Amino acid sequence: MLLCVAFKKESLEKGTLSLAVIGLAVHTVSIAWRWILSYRMGVGHAPLANFYESLVFFSWSIMFVYLIARRRYANVFIGIISVFFAFIILAYASLSGGVDAAIKPLIPALKSNWLISHVVSSFLAYACFTLAFGSSILYLVKIRFRPVILPDAAMLDDITYRMISVGFIMLTLGIITGAVWADTAWGRYWGWDPKETWSFITWLIYGAFLHVHLARGWRGTKLSLISIIGFTAVLFTYLGVNYLLAGLHSYL
Repeated sequence: MLLCVAFKKESLEKGTLSLAVIGLAVHTVSIAWRWILSYRMGVGHAPLANFYESLVFFSWSIMFVYLIARRRYANVFIGIISVFFAFIILAYASLSGGVDAAIKPLIPALKSNWLISHVVSSFLAYACFTLAFGSSILYLVKIRFRPVILPDAAMLDDITYRMISVGFIMLTLGIITGAVWADTAWGRYWGWDPKETWSFITWLIYGAFLHVHLARGWRGTKLSLISIIGFTAVLFTYLGVNYLLAGLHSYL
């Protein structure tokens, strides 16, 4: 996609888009195949149950959201952002020695039909927030240095708002399905577990983003900064809690 920016040829952009679609298709097949393998091993479950599987699905979610968003925002830089984050996440999952890729039986708390709905909605939200973070960074660069090659600032601001709007809905669904799941697994809807707490903090930050945008008319730099703060909370919810805080969600 960087070649598209360098040479500004439409044929290159169409080619990279085709590669992105093919890559997502292969990625989808690999997830489905891992699901099939788990059943062949006698521990059948959706491949969404451990850290490695969550990384793989996070990467998939970013490209899935990008390809949907591209129908409205046909800009190569949004693709660059998406491919960059998807590649980094997938590379870490594949090459890091600290990520266990083995297919293992589910622990008792994960044996629930709520697993798929909770994880899918949560990671689609994370994917939307990832794209919003990228567009926020590009917006700040655009208004500070005014590079001609970057998209119009108004477009970047709109992408940030719309991605967060969708992501907020998906995160809300993720929290609700997670609460119902917690009730079936542990007998309570909410227990202020570290991941639950940080998910709520993340929800509040993005809720504040939407509030000040809709109620107070904030635009531009202020919203971009809130978006960046929100994504920092997303990263801590997903990674920081796992490595720094012990809790019921430490198995992810």
